[in-house]
Amino acid sequence: MRVAVTSQNFKTITGHAGKSRRFLLFELAPGQNPTEVERLDLPKELSLHEYHRTDHPLFQRDLNLILTGGAGRPFVARMARE
Repeated sequence: MRVAVTSQNFKTITGHAGKSRRFLLFELAPGQNPTEVERLDLPKELSLHEYHRTDHPLFQRDLNLILTGGAGRPFVARMARE
């Protein structure tokens, strides 16, 4: 399973997922500790709040879950569609 965590400082979970531009990506396997596999540091125009195409770099990572400190209903609905 692959998980993206919103983290503007690459240390803590950031709220407001749509405006986050930095993500920690982890690979999870049963019985093992999570392994960080990638860090994304995207320009402002690629925040999910600004970028509305399906070819967003985050969506190219075969993710199963986005972990964030907070997300509004429009963001949650969009992620369900994507």
